[in-house]
Amino acid sequence: MPSSQAPPAGATAVDPTAVRPDIADARVLRVTPAEIRERLEGLKRDGFSMLLDVGGVDYLEREPRYDVVYHLLRLPTQPAAAAEIGQPERVRVLCGVPGDAPTVPTVSDLWPSADWAEREIFDLYGIAFAGHPDLRRIQMPDDWEGHPLRKDYPLRGVARERTPRPSFALKSNVAAGTPASGRTAAGLQKQIAEVRARADGQAAPNPPQAKDGKQP
Repeated sequence: MPSSQAPPAGATAVDPTAVRPDIADARVLRVTPAEIRERLEGLKRDGFSMLLDVGGVDYLEREPRYDVVYHLLRLPTQPAAAAEIGQPERVRVLCGVPGDAPTVPTVSDLWPSADWAEREIFDLYGIAFAGHPDLRRIQMPDDWEGHPLRKDYPLRGVARERTPRPSFALKSNVAAGTPASGRTAAGLQKQIAEVRARADGQAAPNPPQAKDGKQP
């Protein structure tokens, strides 16, 4: 069965989660940054005591541009048998964040496991988490420029993008099958001529000798 996230032919999936159906026991909720804190607090009171993960997504052509995605699992906070728990319920909460001011409230005080996950999103997407106790980079160096998982991040990085690209041919900047040109072509032609000259010299016939071994 084709995926519900598959974009039309020649198009891009701008917001695949908008067309994704609920997956078995997993509900999908969409909220705004102003609502996220209250909604997550309510879900935790309802028994969603475990925050599995927090992630970020950049939909460059969409508004709001970013999604911060929370994966929650309903688990009892007191010891319970498997029969009492049954099938754990899951909820996926998507918070749309505008690109001009990407900020959402932290939930690290509700779930301490969100601490490093929020730092990772801040590091790689540039989305700030208001109220976070230690919001700083976690993967990239502190003096790194930009946020590498943004869709408009330069392919070679911000610092290297400011330097000129090499004028000579490299595997990284020449498509496969492209014929050589300029100094590269001249160098190849010189090498070919030298190889042919050596081959012609080796193939020259030896001077004929008389039957008595003397030169004619």
